[in-house]
Amino acid sequence: MAASFAGLDLLATAVVVLDDEFVVRYANPAAENLLTTGARSLIGQPFLGFFAERAELERSLEDARVIHWDYSARNVTYVRTGREPVPFSCTVTRIDSFGMALLAELRPISEQLRIEREARMESEQQANRELIRNLAHEIKNPLGGLRGSAQLLERELDRPELREYTQVIIKEADRLQTLMDRMLTPHRAPRLEPLGLHEVLERVRSLVKAEFGVLIERDYDPSLPELVGDREQLIQAVLNIARNAAQAGSKEVVFKTRAIRQITILKKRYKLALELQVIDDGPGVPEEIQDRIFNPLVSGREGGTGLGLSLAQTFVHYHHGVIEFESRPGRTIFRILLPIR
Repeated sequence: MAASFAGLDLLATAVVVLDDEFVVRYANPAAENLLTTGARSLIGQPFLGFFAERAELERSLEDARVIHWDYSARNVTYVRTGREPVPFSCTVTRIDSFGMALLAELRPISEQLRIEREARMESEQQANRELIRNLAHEIKNPLGGLRGSAQLLERELDRPELREYTQVIIKEADRLQTLMDRMLTPHRAPRLEPLGLHEVLERVRSLVKAEFGVLIERDYDPSLPELVGDREQLIQAVLNIARNAAQAGSKEVVFKTRAIRQITILKKRYKLALELQVIDDGPGVPEEIQDRIFNPLVSGREGGTGLGLSLAQTFVHYHHGVIEFESRPGRTIFRILLPIR
């Protein structure tokens, strides 16, 4: 039987296959990890016996078997002897294959919500990047003409006080040009090389200390393996987050690193990933912009360009990773997950 469903062994999602009596006949490795039980102990057991809300789940199983539709029973609770119960999202699909009746996909509710949020953010970021890229190209062309015209006009003016106005035009055109260049920067391909995450963090630490005088505490996991990435892009991503914390008035910033095993990032399952937390004690991200904090031109600071976190998210996405955050006054945590491929 296991050979019949060998392709399911590669899935990141926990999957179990049931017969007509709703008895487990197969469980993939992801299901073993999720249910913290070996396949030998799962196979032959009634599927409903694992959950507290059996009536709701049984209705979903019956409906899927009879009507051939997919059914989700979100609030099913996996009960384990001597352990805390775990809420799952369970999707049931009829398969009619190899004498089996149903395939059930299981995800913890928290992980399901995180995966959906990551997918939504990735889609929004892609749309925003294209919008900003097109906008930047459209703005750059007239900027050159504007600056050139101001320079020509300055040569024709005899009164010094009038030249001050042309200098304002030229300087503001240069400032906008720099901003447009920053908006277009992420579109170069990453230059990949083996590197250590702590090397990146030490570089950022020295830059932030020199620029703002903020001391950054370290809480490093010395067992972290190397990853393959673009050193400059990762430095810039972390630097943008740390700078935001310093500019917001944080008195203490902490870099915390850990290794995470068996994690799903952007719908892909990885055996190992690196986690970086940038923790600060500043005023926090304003609540009214928390849903848009990674969008270009959104800033919670007066005079900010709103590009720092957008660029950081872009650079991390280039490394197949994600940035998440949680914030309240006095404690903000930006969490970067980078898979080891």
